[in-house]
Amino acid sequence: MKINSNYTKGLLIALICWLGMTACDDKLDDMNVNPYGIDPAEVNPNLLMPTILAASAQSYANLGVNDLAGAVQHTQKNGWYGGHNNYAWEDVSWAGWYNILRNNDLLYTRAVEMDHEFFQGVALTMKSFAFGNITDLWGDAPFSDALKGNESETEYQFPKYDSQEVIYQGVIADLQAAVAMFENADNIGVVPANDLFFGGNVDLWKRFANSLLLRYYMRISVKMPAEAQAGVEAIYASGDYLMTPGQDAVLDYTGGASDIWITQHVRLNPDDFTRYQACQTFIDQLMGSQDPRLSVWFAPVRVQWVADESLETATDDIIYMNGEPLTVATLPFDDFVEMYPDDEFTRKYNPSLISLNDAMYVGLPPSLMVPESYNGNPSPGQGTHNQHVSTLADIYQSSGSAGDILQARMLSSAEVSFIFAEAAIKGWNVGSAQDHYYAGIQKSLETWEVSDDYDAFIAEEGVAFDNTLEQVMVQKWVASWTSAAEAFADYKRTGYPMLTTGPQSPQPKVALRFQYGNDEYNNNGTNINGALDRLELTEYSGGFGKDSQWSKSWLYQGTTSPW
Repeated sequence: MKINSNYTKGLLIALICWLGMTACDDKLDDMNVNPYGIDPAEVNPNLLMPTILAASAQSYANLGVNDLAGAVQHTQKNGWYGGHNNYAWEDVSWAGWYNILRNNDLLYTRAVEMDHEFFQGVALTMKSFAFGNITDLWGDAPFSDALKGNESETEYQFPKYDSQEVIYQGVIADLQAAVAMFENADNIGVVPANDLFFGGNVDLWKRFANSLLLRYYMRISVKMPAEAQAGVEAIYASGDYLMTPGQDAVLDYTGGASDIWITQHVRLNPDDFTRYQACQTFIDQLMGSQDPRLSVWFAPVRVQWVADESLETATDDIIYMNGEPLTVATLPFDDFVEMYPDDEFTRKYNPSLISLNDAMYVGLPPSLMVPESYNGNPSPGQGTHNQHVSTLADIYQSSGSAGDILQARMLSSAEVSFIFAEAAIKGWNVGSAQDHYYAGIQKSLETWEVSDDYDAFIAEEGVAFDNTLEQVMVQKWVASWTSAAEAFADYKRTGYPMLTTGPQSPQPKVALRFQYGNDEYNNNGTNINGALDRLELTEYSGGFGKDSQWSKSWLYQGTTSPW
């Protein structure tokens, strides 16, 4: 009877499900559907754009403020400084860039399905921006087989590495296609607020794409000079490039909890901010030319050394506030900034007994052995405040006080002007090198809100135009503040500015590239070996072998740049 009873129950359940088959199937399907998910086949490109644009700009700014700012000697750090000061770039992952590229690939796919040329152009432009940075920093990388995981579970699981030459050519081809898209595009259906760069302005996107083309034409100008010259001259003749600071490709930081400037000072933990120090290389350039941007970017030392040969000891054990002695050798960082912002602090030293930098602005020399103790810091320690070295200016640690200055700058009209100045020096048909050089300076000063000092600045010795590539590249290096990735690429390509390393650098030359991440070795070993074979060992590659920070990728092989 028991068996019959179970059999009957089974029949009954089967009958119920048969009678309500659709309902049962629906319920089973519902269990496998995320009610909050978005079907990739239906996603609106407006919803994808903010994520792609914000992540791209923030990733670029992070490079330009952190490790690459150290590499080009805009800044140094006095704590947790291995990657920043000393090129400790082992196992650097590019996962963030490829995450951006995956989202961007979906944007492009949806744009093609919708036959929407504006979104196609945006996607091609941002694809070029991401892949350009990847190959600039690592060299060979997955490109033509990348982003194809949905096409085949096996064929593209381990994508091949394309040569750097192929990637640069692909970047340029995609940018050319983007410009062609923007020629015919309109912004119908575009939500302006979701376009974080240009508010849906098609003309500005075309100018941005053409300006990126200028960047990459100049990047390949030594290896492919004919193509580079023709491309730069054509864009110059078109007039379709970023012309004014108001057209720059930038991302605003709102100041919200998840959208603050990279060096933002956390009120209860100032160490994260105070570890950013000026580099003496940069300070020497800015002070030597009376550059008005100096005080915008850096704070004076909180306590200035004053020479006193009557002092019986090398240094005094106390500081003075407005000439009156205090009982301490230092104060907390926030006291200098918030409690005594208008007071003058000094400390005495005997120059016969010790050598110290007593300037108003002082930087850390590059790659010091113990940067946290430099210049007589009375409270050395990783990341602690050094009152005798310049930190970043206070605007970089105070939300809401910097107006439009604190932005992630992906590409500026100043950079474009310096590109044309370099092209003119090469003899290319792009107008006057002098005019472009001065325009680059003027645009940068306008960006940093010191344009009133332009006339006096360009009259300074070393700034007045002398028709040399070195001068153009030095001023472009200065103007690339917070966008050091481009200065790093320029240095590798031209050798300017002439940078020297310090005692803690593993090699006596500035590094050239990031090492590939361990994920690539572990998961794509066969293909990475081909990329390693194409790297060129140098006398500075050291114990890392081919995958060294000092090995040369295709762009620099066969050249003497930068060393």
